[in-house]
Amino acid sequence: MVEVKEQKFDKSDLTSGNITRNIFYLAWPAVASMFLGTFFSIADAFWVGKLGATSLAAVISSTFVIWIIYSLASIISIGVVALVARSMGAKDPAQAAYISKQAFLFSIISSAFLTIVGIILTPQFFNLMGTEKEVTLLGTKYLRIIFLGALFFFLIDTLSGVFRASGDTKTPLRVALIAMGFNILLDPLLIFGLGPFPKMGVVGASIATVVSQILGVMLFKHYIDKGKLPFRLNLKIGSKIDLRTVYKIVKIGTPISVAGIVFSVVYLFLNRITALFGTEAIAALGIGNRAESLSYLTSFGFSLAAATLVGQNLGAKKPERAEKSAWRTVWIVVLITGFISVIFISFPKYISAFFISDEKVIRIAIGYLQILALSQIFMGIEIVLEGAFSGAGNTFPPMVVSVPGSILRIPLAYFLALKLGLGVAGIWWAITLTSIAKGIVLALWFKLGRWKTREV
Repeated sequence: MVEVKEQKFDKSDLTSGNITRNIFYLAWPAVASMFLGTFFSIADAFWVGKLGATSLAAVISSTFVIWIIYSLASIISIGVVALVARSMGAKDPAQAAYISKQAFLFSIISSAFLTIVGIILTPQFFNLMGTEKEVTLLGTKYLRIIFLGALFFFLIDTLSGVFRASGDTKTPLRVALIAMGFNILLDPLLIFGLGPFPKMGVVGASIATVVSQILGVMLFKHYIDKGKLPFRLNLKIGSKIDLRTVYKIVKIGTPISVAGIVFSVVYLFLNRITALFGTEAIAALGIGNRAESLSYLTSFGFSLAAATLVGQNLGAKKPERAEKSAWRTVWIVVLITGFISVIFISFPKYISAFFISDEKVIRIAIGYLQILALSQIFMGIEIVLEGAFSGAGNTFPPMVVSVPGSILRIPLAYFLALKLGLGVAGIWWAITLTSIAKGIVLALWFKLGRWKTREV
């Protein structure tokens, strides 16, 4: 029996009122949470960068595999957002609570399996990327510890999704803020062996990240026990798995997850092509990715807002309001990413120098940022509309657009960099041109409006 707290339900209703205000109400904590979340890896890169290009390249190369972990976790979080948001929009918090519990249980089971497989396959990931021996050795140690903490990556993603779908993006922000602060504190202590701590290098960075994720899960449980959700969610493990509900969650979340996994695997191959130009080029690729997180995470935060608004409004039988919410979110993100593009073009040297002092790496990264600037608006459009499709439970179109667009980067990068003779800049152009194409195609598909009648 699920106990429902009816008195708190109206606070989570986003099916009426000013749309722009609702967008920012949901988006600003989500954006802040995204930034704090990525700071787990940025903090690692910042401190590890002090150890030199080899150590930084080990962490950067591991990042592409960590994206796969997040993509697999998103199978559950994307599905739970769509289903819980619809339930809340339909004024059925009891169903929202039931779906959330099933997502929690499935997160535990699936992440345990991933931990075993990931630890076994870690050396193969680095062989696939073609990294140098020292990079492979350090990266394997770093990544295996991350896989040991996969459970906590999954649980944080799932519980964040439950709160967001319920209209609460501030609690995930609070959790991210505290966990990030803890990660920043641990990183230098464990990497450099300050005070009573032993010097662990890149291993210390991975341990700091996992411990911080554990803290995040504990905080979510604390807030759930305090009644921060508009329904009672019991996190005891003893309940039975409902395969029909799990199937619904997986059916919605899998297409976007597949797109994310393909995206990550493609970067493994791009990393391999980049490695042909030296370890400095790999480090520059990582710097560019972390700088791009400024626009990516902003877009993704607004994408989460779009998913919740579309899901709740479709649940309330208001498809036109759902569409209006999505497009208004797109235009807000276009303005933001356009401004970020100007920053990339104007100040690439200062951005690159923040991460590393190696002059060769900085020179390569400057070129990457200036080329990358051309695609930021289109990347923002793609990400927001991916969220809107997800909120509708119609995740097939984003997959159809993203998968071939991402795969195309491999032959295009090879052709431009090696056959056409553009060098490492050819890889940057391959990434930029495909981002532009994906944004345009997904916008045209969303405009068709077939997602409005999608049943979940």
